[in-house]
Amino acid sequence: MGIMAKPMQCIINRRSEFAAGHRYWLKELSELENFKRFGPTANFPGHGHNYVLFVSLIGDIDQYGMVDNLSYVKRVIEKEIINDLNFSFLNQVWPEFQQTLPTTENIARVIWHRLESHLRLHNIQLFESPNLWADYRGQAMQASLSIQTHFSAAHRLALPHLEQSENEAIYGKCARVNGHGHNYHLEVTVTGEINPRTGMLIDLVEFEKVVKDYIVEPMDHTFLNYDLDYFATTVPTAENIALYIAETLNAPIAALGAKLEKVKLIESPNNSAEILCQSLGSQVLQTQQKVTFC
Repeated sequence: MGIMAKPMQCIINRRSEFAAGHRYWLKELSELENFKRFGPTANFPGHGHNYVLFVSLIGDIDQYGMVDNLSYVKRVIEKEIINDLNFSFLNQVWPEFQQTLPTTENIARVIWHRLESHLRLHNIQLFESPNLWADYRGQAMQASLSIQTHFSAAHRLALPHLEQSENEAIYGKCARVNGHGHNYHLEVTVTGEINPRTGMLIDLVEFEKVVKDYIVEPMDHTFLNYDLDYFATTVPTAENIALYIAETLNAPIAALGAKLEKVKLIESPNNSAEILCQSLGSQVLQTQQKVTFC
């Protein structure tokens, strides 16, 4: 009859935007020490971003078909967050940012705590740019930070012990002998504890350098089957490439003091694969796939 017999939980999301400036500068450090630690982001008077905020709520679907009234959600976010942060200098707008610098991950954390008494929060996701974002779920100083990058590479999907007709039966056009290419998009997510002074869970410059040095530079403009030893014996499907990236990044990310959480490889708008990395050490991997062959 169209009426659910029992409550059904659902996650809803509200998108908002604000433009703000910030500066990475610790007053207890000298000018030389600040620039050594933070690079150009220590420049006076700071720099700005167009932030995109997603507030996720969780709850049962009520008799009106809603988790929460989105008009109320919008008003709360505007009153508690947007009105203060939009066109502001973050270091000065809230006292939380005077104690802990307004990094992307720390802004997400503070937004959570300013909203948690008003809304049934599930996640705060804050984009500093399309290639950098943070997630926070109310776990003390723990947060996640993600970066996105890209590389172009060719591959062929085929098992060497099978005949061409057998490979084509499994992999379709992707088994063609001369291979084909993709513009891969890569998302790498790490988790860690936000430093109570710098606001950082990982050195972003070093994080980006690790992904560039270990993945992008060795894989960009290559034919994976021939240029990377790993894929001489492993079919370079999106799943296996994502697994290779996760295995390669796990140790260098740990050396930076964070934990690799997830690797998502987007082969095309229609195909992607994700590796959830919490069990890399024990070699028990969880893979979420949305993959079809070419």
